[in-house]
Amino acid sequence: MDNASDRCVLIKPDETMLEQIAAYRAAFLAAGDSMDGSGPLRRMEDPAEWVVLCREAEHRQTVPAGWVPSEQFVFLRERDRAIVGAIQFRHEFNDFLREFGGNIGYSVHPDERRKGYAKRMLAECLKVCKAFGLDRVLITCRVENEASRRTILSSGGIYDKTVYCARDDVTLERYWIPLT
Repeated sequence: MDNASDRCVLIKPDETMLEQIAAYRAAFLAAGDSMDGSGPLRRMEDPAEWVVLCREAEHRQTVPAGWVPSEQFVFLRERDRAIVGAIQFRHEFNDFLREFGGNIGYSVHPDERRKGYAKRMLAECLKVCKAFGLDRVLITCRVENEASRRTILSSGGIYDKTVYCARDDVTLERYWIPLT
């Protein structure tokens, strides 16, 4: 089912969304699923702390040690103000991101999958990346994540290679999406 008629906006999380952020986190924890593209939200019980951390991560002067400057977005469905997805744009790479993480990570709420939200959210984020000045972005997905692979390919992704990340014990496919 494609919910193209459900208007959503890609926006940075703020203090007005604390209940929605908590609900998003709770849904992933209940499903035992990873929250890719949401930074450390999984381990942060207080959504307000996560919002502050997201803001700090945007600037080189305040980004946490070991991180790169990044922008955190949520895909907010306007009709009910529900967060249907989260996506993070990393402005540059460190060694780990260069090989395993890429410029973009994203997830879709467990109850909102297979509705077209990932493709729409990624398309909006790619516009942000292009406006930032990138001419291509790297995105990775687990080899078993067919839905993410389809989203990446339908967004112009070009397969690069498959890599094994020992730290997380996962095998990942790497894709480049040209923005020009």
